[in-house]
Amino acid sequence: MVLKEASAYLGVWLLCTLIPPLLTDEAVILPAPPDLSVHSTNMKHILTWSPVIVPGETVNYSVEYQGEYERYYTSSHWIPSSWCSSISTPECNVTDDITATVAYNFRVKAILGTQSSAWSTLKELFNRNSTVLTSPRMKIIKDGYHLIVEFEDMGPYFEFNVTYWKKSPNSQELYKIVREGGSLEHLVTMEAGAEYCVKAQTVVEIIERSSAFNQVECIRAQDESHLLALVLFSSTGLILLVVGLPLFIWKMSQLLRYSCCPVVVLPDTLKITDSPQKLISCKKEDIETCDTVVRVMYSEELFRSWIQETL
Repeated sequence: MVLKEASAYLGVWLLCTLIPPLLTDEAVILPAPPDLSVHSTNMKHILTWSPVIVPGETVNYSVEYQGEYERYYTSSHWIPSSWCSSISTPECNVTDDITATVAYNFRVKAILGTQSSAWSTLKELFNRNSTVLTSPRMKIIKDGYHLIVEFEDMGPYFEFNVTYWKKSPNSQELYKIVREGGSLEHLVTMEAGAEYCVKAQTVVEIIERSSAFNQVECIRAQDESHLLALVLFSSTGLILLVVGLPLFIWKMSQLLRYSCCPVVVLPDTLKITDSPQKLISCKKEDIETCDTVVRVMYSEELFRSWIQETL
């Protein structure tokens, strides 16, 4: 009797110990990822959803899509996304999956080990013609008198509608289509001293849409007359410097020479040509005549007279 009761208690204990974990494993059901939406800017399409949280575990996701053809002609067949199979982030770049301007549907499921959630789908179908187009980033360059424009590379679908004009009264706007970004495009040969302005918008022909124009940018061509005058003035100054500097140096050296070391020139009447021992007899009248004719010039007077003759 005692053995039967012990066996019964043991059986109850085993049932209470083993059955709850089994029931718990079966009860763990992954929820489907909520809040699916597609964010599209400049023909780049990103599918996002809210993550599924399981404490202590990493949940993966798989994405599939369905175009108009699959929806109506292949019994609602779904195609796995090119880049989003068993990913851990709650977003997927589906740009390469969308190849036509038709309505697309997407669905996502959560995966944890061998378990998978139900599929979650978009509430509204997505068409790439609803993408948001932004104004292009543009750089204008002046190469001499050539006006050049460069746009960022936004992808294979993008062209740029460029409007440019000379900034003057009664000026006429000109137009040009730039087929691709990332390269330099010549717009016009500018007039000297004139100012030119440029604006542009992105155009996507496959969805028949265009963006707003970007901010107007202006640039002024160089005025060649000022440059020519500067060159002539510089050339004249250089010639004067080359020719006048040696002459100035020579003149200053002469002035310094006669200022510091003057040369006294004696009159011929004071020069002794005969022997010192020879006496010269002269009458009184002759002496007076000589006194009136001969003038002794001092060195200062000679130097002053030379400067006046030189200048």
